[in-house]
Amino acid sequence: MFHKLFAWFIRSFFDTLCLFFFFSFQQVALKKTPLFDFHKAHDGKMVNFAGWSLPVQYKDSHIVSHMHTREHCSIFDVSHMLQTKVHGKDRVKFMESLVVADIAELKSNQGTLSLFTNEKGGIIDDLIVTKTDQGYLYVVSNAGCAEKDSVHMKVRLAEFKAAGLDVDLEFLDEALLAVQGPSMFRVLQEGLKDNLNKLTFMTSTVATVFGVPDCRITRCGYTGEDGVEISVSRLRAVELIEKLLANSEVKLAGLAARDSLRLEAGLCLYGNDIDETTTPVEATLVWTIGKRRRKDKDFPGAEIIVPQIKAKTFRKRVGLVSTGPPVRQHTPILSPDGKVIGEVTSGCPSPCLKKNVAMGYVDSEFAKNGTEIQVEVRKKAVGAVVSRMPFVPTNYYMG
Repeated sequence: MFHKLFAWFIRSFFDTLCLFFFFSFQQVALKKTPLFDFHKAHDGKMVNFAGWSLPVQYKDSHIVSHMHTREHCSIFDVSHMLQTKVHGKDRVKFMESLVVADIAELKSNQGTLSLFTNEKGGIIDDLIVTKTDQGYLYVVSNAGCAEKDSVHMKVRLAEFKAAGLDVDLEFLDEALLAVQGPSMFRVLQEGLKDNLNKLTFMTSTVATVFGVPDCRITRCGYTGEDGVEISVSRLRAVELIEKLLANSEVKLAGLAARDSLRLEAGLCLYGNDIDETTTPVEATLVWTIGKRRRKDKDFPGAEIIVPQIKAKTFRKRVGLVSTGPPVRQHTPILSPDGKVIGEVTSGCPSPCLKKNVAMGYVDSEFAKNGTEIQVEVRKKAVGAVVSRMPFVPTNYYMG
């Protein structure tokens, strides 16, 4: 038993090491979040991620940070993500011209995961859109797509303005902190006047947090745990994070833990698991498409995407579980008789399950949960099973 655990630990260590070198490979002028100096002062191992200098981990190992998030509470700096406000009376119409969600049906201060799609049905990016009670939509999208997304929105903005419609964009320069884990409620409630229980999963409010005013708190995250993302003035970000860390249950966590946590939760990483060559149907993200939007076929790529919902697709994103050597991105997926039927898009050893978890695309005939297939690791076929995602149960607060 000891030898098995030791071997698993060594694989996990090298997995983290590979992440470090992957993130650090390009030596370019990197952008810095408002917490850059704070990370350095707290022994953050800084790497290049989407053109930003961000901590891949701190003093604690990736595995320790991962498990601390599952059992207690961790803070992640996600200030690199693109935050946008969409203003104007035609803001909902504008957003629905770009995404697949039914934004009009959202309640006040309710948000949803959605997708920017192109006319070919491909996914330009995934994003969260919140319909605030302050007269604007609050949008958070991926750092790696920030330039592409901003141009995409600006082009559509010009079209709307040329048509005489009332809409404007405001790109924010705020910090964004993700506070994640089962202890988050107790930690954050100490700094809030109102009862945090009123804020359920995918809802948002503006409040003073530990004396820091005008913080937008959204109950969501990228770990599968109960959590919030707090948009805060870049000038007050260090103050807020220090007050949160004053609680002994809270620790800092970096990119490595965030990646393994989201993979256990079955959440996609743009550029790995979804991109402009994948449709929402292939990616098993049909649930992001509003029923009215499907009926009206009035979003980009609808003529391709909607028929796929009924006719199915030739490939499908699935979860995979295996033992033995780690399964990584671009690993070939094989049928039982050795035929290539797909490719892994994300994979890592699961700290919670002590097995390898991965996701990837396979020919649809092999997509049923429980199907035994193979993955080719170091030119050897290793057994794997198509498995339901999330791999680890999620703990979102639904009220």
